[in-house]
Amino acid sequence: MKYSALQIVKQALRGNKGWTPAWRKAEPKPAYDVIIIGGGGHGLATAYYLASVHGITNVAVIEKGYLGSGNIGRNTTIVRSNYRLTANTQFYEKSMELWRELSHDLNYNVMFSPRGVINLAHSPGQMDAYAERGNQMRLLGLKSELLDRDQVARANPGLDVSGSARFPIEGGLLQPDAGNARHDAVAWGYARGASALGVDIIENTEVTGFLKEGDKIVGVEATRNGAPIEIRSEKTGVAVAGATSKVMATAGITELPIESTVLQAFVSESIKPAIPNVITFGSGHLYVSQSDKGGLVFGGNIDYYNSYAQRGNLPVWEEVTAELIAMYPCFARVRLLRNWGGIMDMSLDGSPIIGPGPLPGMYLDAGWCYGGFKATPASGWCFAHTIANDKAHELNEAFTLERFEDGRSLDEKGAGPTAWYH
Repeated sequence: MKYSALQIVKQALRGNKGWTPAWRKAEPKPAYDVIIIGGGGHGLATAYYLASVHGITNVAVIEKGYLGSGNIGRNTTIVRSNYRLTANTQFYEKSMELWRELSHDLNYNVMFSPRGVINLAHSPGQMDAYAERGNQMRLLGLKSELLDRDQVARANPGLDVSGSARFPIEGGLLQPDAGNARHDAVAWGYARGASALGVDIIENTEVTGFLKEGDKIVGVEATRNGAPIEIRSEKTGVAVAGATSKVMATAGITELPIESTVLQAFVSESIKPAIPNVITFGSGHLYVSQSDKGGLVFGGNIDYYNSYAQRGNLPVWEEVTAELIAMYPCFARVRLLRNWGGIMDMSLDGSPIIGPGPLPGMYLDAGWCYGGFKATPASGWCFAHTIANDKAHELNEAFTLERFEDGRSLDEKGAGPTAWYH
């Protein structure tokens, strides 16, 4: 069914009884050309681009829970490409290119809102660093604007730009065509698009191991409805975010340059429009925007301990709310509505891993740190290319697993091989 304004009117006149499910509830077949483990944004996007770009439709996406139950539905929805290193900038700009047309491409409204992202600067040194980053972006064809304090204040009247502010604002770096999107709509849109092209989306099925012929991966072992099953495949992609280490361990891969930890996000009660952009705090780690429903959506640092739990601890609540109120004192009495946690796989250089896996027949999409949601389209696009052609695309050839062995790190923050500091 093609969605349109005419279809809405037609279904309304029929009592809204003619809508069909957005995607098929598929039963697993004995074998596929490609299996994607993980029914989050990256896994679904990969399946969609395998079918739509490469014509590979005999694909299964296997998800241990319900579709979108992982990080794709547990994030702060920010979409941007304002990086400093060339490989990161070009990769994330490919994602921005896909984001701009994603609703039309999928025939599903992902609610992409290019409202602009402003990174606040709180010192002259930070302004110099943002000028360098902005110039690098411009050299690569991206839009960026260095704002002074008055320009930041005019764009966001609620910010404390006074001289008595705890962290005085010097200015900021604006990426005007960045913004945010609706996280669950992205999952649903890719699922619907992939399913319409013939991809099987298999929910509530947990992969428990891999089938091997020698060292080559030839399928997966899984549990479905309490019963063990085997599904064979020519190629198997792993896109399971924070569960990467656990899934890879079932294939005998126990050493990877990633650590899993919790990242929390928060939503306040709804208030009148107050933040027109996405704002990041330059003297700490906080990012905040306002949803279409009026809630403040914000997050900050990871919880600084390894965990597979989708929940976090109170010290992060204190840290991020203190930083929010330092920027916006007017929000001090706004009530917090809810919080949640997603499991992040932090790579040792803060950049992702997209490429062939450590075993033949296996492909790996992991190590996303804070960048997973905004990378969803480009990650799926590049991962699909890698699987289809058995080699990385030029946009992700710098992100292969081998860089850690060769010492070719992509260290955006210059924090060294320490996942905690990224």
